[in-house]
Amino acid sequence: MTPFHIATDIYHGENALDRLLRLDATRVFLVADPFVVTSGLIAHVTDRLSAASIPFDLFSEIVPDPPVETVAAGVKALLASGAPAIVAIGGGSALDTAKLIREFAARMDASLPRPRLVAIPTTSGTGSEVTSVAVLTDAARQVKIPISSDSLLPDEAILDVELVKTVPPPLVADTGMDVFTHAVEACVSLRYSDFSAAFAAKSIEIVGAYLLRSYLDASDLHARAKMHSASCLAGLAFNASSLGLNHAVSHALGARFHIPHGRANAIALPRVVEYNSGIGPHSRSRADYDHTVRCYATIARILGLQNLNVITTVRALVNWIEFMMKEMDMPQTVSQAGVCTRDEYEAAVPGLVQAALADSCLSGNPKTPTPDDVAALFRSLW
Repeated sequence: MTPFHIATDIYHGENALDRLLRLDATRVFLVADPFVVTSGLIAHVTDRLSAASIPFDLFSEIVPDPPVETVAAGVKALLASGAPAIVAIGGGSALDTAKLIREFAARMDASLPRPRLVAIPTTSGTGSEVTSVAVLTDAARQVKIPISSDSLLPDEAILDVELVKTVPPPLVADTGMDVFTHAVEACVSLRYSDFSAAFAAKSIEIVGAYLLRSYLDASDLHARAKMHSASCLAGLAFNASSLGLNHAVSHALGARFHIPHGRANAIALPRVVEYNSGIGPHSRSRADYDHTVRCYATIARILGLQNLNVITTVRALVNWIEFMMKEMDMPQTVSQAGVCTRDEYEAAVPGLVQAALADSCLSGNPKTPTPDDVAALFRSLW
């Protein structure tokens, strides 16, 4: 028996942020990343809280890839606030930080009522607003630690296109490819189901139609709104099915070389598709294809890439990923990302392999890699 449930209430569409006017809370602990504060985006939340006569305490000590120290500071601030509700606004790091703050605060003082968590994403990428996963960074060991528990699930998510109107093109590219990777890994995961696959397929369809539009024209609010939905749909998909090798690799790259998460996912994705499918540039047709290969071919067809046969269809998917990265001026290799020298990267490979193999995301991958497989994969990314 496999359960499937959606625990988060989702508010979307025009004026979705007005949900805050009806928030049942005597006080709010407001978690926001610094950009949200300095750019004025936070007014979309604070104005509504003020209109609803709800006082709030602001915590904005958010940094990318939330480290243990930031979460600890947030726990201390939440316990001092005593607010019965948390509203988190920002990118994936802000939402993950809020989820972790609530989780560890509850563990420190079980006598306190558990605050209600409202997650408001300002990027269309992580899907963190509907997932039971948060990523914590151990900077000293240069590793990312995915933490998974149903208790991390936000109670509410608010998707409002007003918050993604000004996202710059490079961030649209990174987060958009993050969405696509989430959906692809959800499709081929060992724990996929018809339900998770349905959410993933719709996300993939939207990405194919609207990501490039969203990247090329910030005034195309229809495309921006669609990508916001695609991000949430992919989050629902992988929350039910889990992720895989691609995320294990990107977590290791991000922790070691600070490559933005979506960008690291995109760099790895073509090679991971080739590894999981066993289909490379010189592959020949087979009599039978396993579930993973059939899933990749289905993803290609959703994108309109129907080709001569299964081999060429999967190759078309790889080509589409690489084409999108070129169109959006994304680095396609670690060397193009400019984060290290080749010698530095080669010296880091053993540690990257160790981190990827220890990553909890790896358990959902359809193919079990050996250390040599992972080392070869990392080297292919240079």
